[in-house]
Amino acid sequence: MKIRFYFIIAIILLFESCHDNYHKLSGVTHAPYHITFKSNNPNSVEKLVQNEFRKYYHSLNPFDSLSIISQVNQNKKVEVDSIFIKSFQKAQQISELSDGMFDVTCAPLINLWGFGFSKMDSVTPKTIDSLLTFVGYRKVKLKNNEIIKDDPRILLNFSALGDGCICDLVANLFDKNGIENYLIEIGGEMSMKGVNPKGKPWTVAITKPIDDNIGFQEEIINQTLHITERMGLATSGDYRNYYIKDGKKYAHTINPKTGYPAGQNILSATVLAKECITADGIATAIMSMGTEGFNEFKKKVPDLIYFIIYSDSIGDYNIGYSPKIEKYLSTID
Repeated sequence: MKIRFYFIIAIILLFESCHDNYHKLSGVTHAPYHITFKSNNPNSVEKLVQNEFRKYYHSLNPFDSLSIISQVNQNKKVEVDSIFIKSFQKAQQISELSDGMFDVTCAPLINLWGFGFSKMDSVTPKTIDSLLTFVGYRKVKLKNNEIIKDDPRILLNFSALGDGCICDLVANLFDKNGIENYLIEIGGEMSMKGVNPKGKPWTVAITKPIDDNIGFQEEIINQTLHITERMGLATSGDYRNYYIKDGKKYAHTINPKTGYPAGQNILSATVLAKECITADGIATAIMSMGTEGFNEFKKKVPDLIYFIIYSDSIGDYNIGYSPKIEKYLSTID
């Protein structure tokens, strides 16, 4: 099946009015969230969901001085909890699979360059070299529920898979409480299971970006993803957020091994996995690889379900996707 120039984005087809015991929760934590679920007792579910949020932020919020990750970053002796352990182990696993192109210790480099490389004029090789001495996933370990650093200046930040982690926490909560039909969307990442209020699979639209002289238009086409099994979906990148060099488009991504912009041609990566934390982390990693590196990565993860958009040698858009994603693709009549 050949599809050209198509791009998956997190458009969730939800319903304004709930019926058949479907309910919605929405709000903003560090990012907007929208949760649709079927339950006879929505008030108790809302309290349970908020409790999962609190547990996540107590563990991994780097902006809370009392959180576990803040204490780790301050080199205080602290025993990490199950959320921290799961996130750390998943991060290390993805780092190994990606040959270090995913790294939760590279926050100092991201801060150095600024959003969209806004500080690039002030970046010097000397500064990068100094930061790289305490950046690297192999320089930090988990032992007896404590984090051991090779260098006390090492800082951890799990934001690259945090939304996926929260999605999984809520999905696990729903599974535990017998909720069989739900869609959880946090910051664009999703966990889903069962059917929507119309009794149909949860639907994620596919759009086609169209270049024009003022930006991009979005055209919804007749292809969608339809999902009923318990799955996590994450998309990393934005086809609007790129820079052009020598006529080619590159995503705003930093190579954690060199400390410099990755300069890779993958502009967006969408990944499906049983756990959203896995999808979230891998989607982020793919953005740093480029198509050549991604081809090698796929060999290590033969069951990977993905859809990527990338820029070719003359700057045009192309797509790549795994055969395993075809079972979820459907055509709108």
